[in-house]
Amino acid sequence: MSDAEVPVLNVPTDGLIARMGISILKVTPDIAVGTMPVEGNTQPYGLLHGGASAVLAETLGSLAAMAHVLTLDPDGIAVGVDLNITHVRSARTGTVTATATAIHLGRTIASYEVTVEDDAGARLAVARLTCALRSR
Repeated sequence: MSDAEVPVLNVPTDGLIARMGISILKVTPDIAVGTMPVEGNTQPYGLLHGGASAVLAETLGSLAAMAHVLTLDPDGIAVGVDLNITHVRSARTGTVTATATAIHLGRTIASYEVTVEDDAGARLAVARLTCALRSR
């Protein structure tokens, strides 16, 4: 695996990423890191919404998979085909940070483990994302 940063072209800054307040901090084929505020992404009881954590996890894993596919095919794309997430703790305030770490970087499939942590570094959720790699 490589830790070289690969430019991911056309990273969206609008749409769901903007609505969720997601900030992308780092993207390589091996790792992607981003943050998201808890405020505005809560369920009716004031806790971080599990779906919001899933959006953050899929966003980061997909961007890392996109960085990987671009090392194989300059016209390649990565599309999520499986996401599962387990929530072990929640947050009411602050910012959460997610880190997507490569599990497998193949020619047709890339898989990532994504951890979501609160400001204190406590793990809130762990996810696994698998992306199919295709030519555009």
